Amino acid sequence: MKTPLQRLGRQHLVHCLIALLLLTAAGTIGYRAIEGLSYLDSLYMTVITLSTVGYGEVVPLSPAGRLFSVVLIMVGLGTALYTVGVVAEFFLGGRLEDILGAHTMRRQIEHLEDHVIVVGMGRFGQHVINELGERVDLVVIENDADKEPELQRQELHYVIGSALEERVLEEAGIKRAKAIIVGTENDSDNVFIVLNARDLNPKVQIHARAESEIGAKRLEASGANQVVLPHLLGGQRVANALMRPSVVDFIELSKPGSGTEIDLEEVLLHEDSVLVGQTVERLSKRPGFSVIALKHPGEPMLFDPAQSEVLRPHDRLVVVGRNSELLELSARAHGAS
Repeated sequence: MKTPLQRLGRQHLVHCLIALLLLTAAGTIGYRAIEGLSYLDSLYMTVITLSTVGYGEVVPLSPAGRLFSVVLIMVGLGTALYTVGVVAEFFLGGRLEDILGAHTMRRQIEHLEDHVIVVGMGRFGQHVINELGERVDLVVIENDADKEPELQRQELHYVIGSALEERVLEEAGIKRAKAIIVGTENDSDNVFIVLNARDLNPKVQIHARAESEIGAKRLEASGANQVVLPHLLGGQRVANALMRPSVVDFIELSKPGSGTEIDLEEVLLHEDSVLVGQTVERLSKRPGFSVIALKHPGEPMLFDPAQSEVLRPHDRLVVVGRNSELLELSARAHGAS
């Protein structure tokens, strides 16, 4: 999304201003040479001629002076008006567009519910955004205004400001959000943001990044539901690739949203789902996927659940299988027959 400043360019504006100055200088010199006026009177005559304000002449003009005025109007009026328009758009148009754009963005965010807030668009935050893709509504909080063009390019909802301020969190819709991902590179800032987020929305799910084990402990104590240490995860990934390559290959193959034929997915059963009341055994009779874990509300996760387990409203199923079958299962979990 380009602003008028980006479309016109500073060079275009400078060229217009130079052209207007040259016309003014030429008119001033011309009136002085033809009519013998002072520089001030010559400048006055040039300005009222180019602007067509209609003020009276300083002295009655000679035929040569009148002819010069006609030429000056024909040559300079269009340039003068165009330059004034460029200047007005440069200083006012871009600012107005920014104001209207910011207002529209705020209105859009105000209508979001159960969205996910991502704090910080660094490497960590960008990977989170890429993984979530279009599956959830996102609002990004970014303190660096220079990243605004990139946020616009990705067509993201965003708030420019510091997440350390409650006002910014509220503008991002923290009270209506279902989750917030705190991903700055400063543990102290992350702790403060987690505390503010938990205070503003006691029910929000908070996922935070930590740079140290001490930072991770403080984030957990501050109310974060999940804390990740990127360097620890990276080390575990390399070690697992060395010691358990087949397991790692399977995890990569079944990564959600990877576009492969096989996916690993979590399915939430709604109250009116046709699956409620069925057993795991009956559900597993359909080919194309397998239930590898089941979580009843308020109970521990069951891995490789018993075939006799009965599905309840708001259960969460972890299933692996073909994309087509998982899409059908998700539809049935939402109530479709």
